[in-house]
Amino acid sequence: MSDVTVLTPPAGGGVAAEHGHGGGDHETATGLNSRKMLMWAFLGSDCIFFGSLIATYLVYRGKSIVGPYPHEVYDIPYTSVSSFVLLMSSLTMVLTLAALRRGDLIRFRIWIVATALLGLVFLGGQAYEFTSFYNEGLWFQTNLFGSSFFTLTGFHGTHVFIGVIWLLSLFISSINGKLNHADSLTVEIAGLYWHFVDVVWIVIFTLVYLLEVT
Repeated sequence: MSDVTVLTPPAGGGVAAEHGHGGGDHETATGLNSRKMLMWAFLGSDCIFFGSLIATYLVYRGKSIVGPYPHEVYDIPYTSVSSFVLLMSSLTMVLTLAALRRGDLIRFRIWIVATALLGLVFLGGQAYEFTSFYNEGLWFQTNLFGSSFFTLTGFHGTHVFIGVIWLLSLFISSINGKLNHADSLTVEIAGLYWHFVDVVWIVIFTLVYLLEVT
């Protein structure tokens, strides 16, 4: 008499199978994945956070009684290039997710590393800008402009750094065989965070840099 092997479906049924290593995922009452909903909730709270920082900067704009002042330290062409680099990282993030959904792990790894590298280039540009401002006499305690500017852009830079670490961890997971095309939701959630960081910078660049010199 031949042996019979009984296959027991994993807990969560089709949802767990759909997301591979993301077992434990489930849909909420809205029909959306719980992890994606959690990320959207986090991004909503982060919108309020950055909105408060931007509003603070705008309230104190032009009220510094000592220099240096924004028009004396801003280098718009340089910051425009840095902003373009970060904007292009959103494109490479889209290509990253598309490659994984096709099951093309080679291109997935190329694009996710490219996205992380573009983020690092942006951070390097921000570090150079901060150093230049410091050498020109502007720092946190210099005036209201310095305090609000460095707080706002510093927190944004921290978000970019966290995103870079996140992307590199996904790259390492794919190298170790712990991430494949079935885990596209995991990469999609990371992409939501990355796109949010890019959009926030567009707002900062427009309101903090461009409007200041117009």
